[in-house]
Amino acid sequence: MSERAAPFYCPYCGDEDLRPGEQGHGAWECGACNRAFQVKFLGLLARGLQPNSTGGEPT
Repeated sequence: MSERAAPFYCPYCGDEDLRPGEQGHGAWECGACNRAFQVKFLGLLARGLQPNSTGGEPT
């Protein structure tokens, strides 16, 4: 991978006025709602996503 993924909108208000935060790697600040949040990759799921046998949401 060449670059890290960045969020496109604030998870709280939905606005696109985001700036990298001062708190470190993965921190973002929203200029619209004045909130700060952090995006962190936790890892891959060992079993992956399996479709539900009832046709509902994946587990």
